[in-house]
Amino acid sequence: MTLTYPEVGATRDDRMPAGYRHVTRRVRVGSASSSVPGSASSSASFASAKEALARWQPQRGAGLRVRTDADRPAVGVEFATGIGLGPLRLWVPCKIVWVVDEPDRYGFGFGTLPGHIARGEESFLLSTDAAGDVWFDVRAFSRPAKWWVKLGDPVARLVQSRVTDRYAAAMRQGPLP
Repeated sequence: MTLTYPEVGATRDDRMPAGYRHVTRRVRVGSASSSVPGSASSSASFASAKEALARWQPQRGAGLRVRTDADRPAVGVEFATGIGLGPLRLWVPCKIVWVVDEPDRYGFGFGTLPGHIARGEESFLLSTDAAGDVWFDVRAFSRPAKWWVKLGDPVARLVQSRVTDRYAAAMRQGPLP
């Protein structure tokens, strides 16, 4: 399927494109200097967070359902997330457009496909800094793709902000069972 926006891969860059709503969050999800007895080191924290991200923890921890045939995110993988209750669930299709897998960085970006309520891209990136802290960054740019989303823009913005906060909370809590 064809993506619904031209700026493919822009969440990987320092500057996101104009003409969209931008969302960013940065939260610390692990630390090498933690004083908690039995806490994991930075490398163990990064490995644990990487595995959680690769198993769709931000989405699942935010209360979304995930449909995909892939075990892990990879370029070209299509998936859908669903929000709602039971059969009253809105499914939005996406496609992974970039992946980074380095010793101190892991993450991916995904773009919207036809049928999504928005047009744009979102990314999740884990990284470690010089102090050994592990960070989780969410970056997104989007604009409504459906007339009813444009009409309900204040509600759509609130939902997007809450879901982004829940992504961050899900990664801070550690791996889901």
